[in-house]
Amino acid sequence: MEHFETQAIRTQTERTQFQEHSVPLYLTSSYVFEDAEDMRAGFAEEKERNIYSRFTNPNTSEFVEKIAKMEGAESGYAFATGMAAVFSTFAALLNSGDHILSSRSVFGSTHGLFTRYFPKWNISHTYFGVDEVEDIEELIKPETKILFAETPTNPGVDVIDLELLGKIAKKHNLILIIDNCFATPYLQQPIKFGADLVIHSATKLIDGQGRVLGGVTVGKADLIREIYLFSRNTGPALSPFNAWVLSKSLETLAVRVEKHCKNALKIAEELEKVEGIENVKYPFLKSHPKYDIAKKQMKLGGNIIAFELVGGIEAGRNFINNLQFCSRSANLGDTRTIVTHPASTTHSKLEEEDRLKVGITDGLVRVSIGLEHTDDILNDLKNALNK
Repeated sequence: MEHFETQAIRTQTERTQFQEHSVPLYLTSSYVFEDAEDMRAGFAEEKERNIYSRFTNPNTSEFVEKIAKMEGAESGYAFATGMAAVFSTFAALLNSGDHILSSRSVFGSTHGLFTRYFPKWNISHTYFGVDEVEDIEELIKPETKILFAETPTNPGVDVIDLELLGKIAKKHNLILIIDNCFATPYLQQPIKFGADLVIHSATKLIDGQGRVLGGVTVGKADLIREIYLFSRNTGPALSPFNAWVLSKSLETLAVRVEKHCKNALKIAEELEKVEGIENVKYPFLKSHPKYDIAKKQMKLGGNIIAFELVGGIEAGRNFINNLQFCSRSANLGDTRTIVTHPASTTHSKLEEEDRLKVGITDGLVRVSIGLEHTDDILNDLKNALNK
């Protein structure tokens, strides 16, 4: 099975004696063994056995196998949330004294890990700007172990050259980790460009309907082994039910994301014409500063649009208040269009200076384009602005 859509639908790891067409739910905390020797061999990993659902579960294994195939990865591990995936991946691979080199444009909670919690364990970081990628070799230290980036970025929808990051990581023997949440495996496979590990918040487009939380890291088997051992002991495992939901969601990922992207491109093009809106950013708009790079590494432009409102933070709040059917939420990747004002919500805890460094101005608005009719989405956005 080579094609993405077929892998998403036909990868099924477990059936019972009833030969279900759709994989059943395995709601069990533990598993039984035939005898003492079978149990010993299972714990010694001489046999591939499910032991405890904190370690593995058939539903979780199927979900991970699908993501790994889609990303071209060797192995993976699934987590309760996207941030559990981010934290556990870093914590499993880093030691005291290590250094992270990261793009400055990262999710707010990831920034919190780097600035508030990792320093407790003598793990440091250095940021580079999205327009400073060609200069980041100067920031590499002897203790640098991980090179990390999101692309497209949250919430500014900037694009970073994966191929260049891959070459730098290989040259300096760094572990390249890419947060691929905005793109999904359908639009972008960072491993093709040299990434060692890829992280997803499955809560977003992978679920696609705002139902469950989940996260996953896939990549090189030796690195995943370290992440698995860390997670087996610390317990951030994805629940079997959520894994079952997410695995079923993957069966429609391609068709959903195609529609999301079609809607988003059309709306982004229309928003560029609207008075009162500035600096519309969408990876597949020709006006995007990294349009050529986006076209090189992404199949389509994704479902996230960012733009600035003339009038700053007050204009942003008024705009949010005037929406009629677009949802006011911090989530993204839902069937429903979601509008967020980062400066007063998701990134409000950042100092203004830090926000501005990553392009989060007072008037920045992030829109996660849903699957509604584009005319209805546009009318709501325009009416909210005009009011």
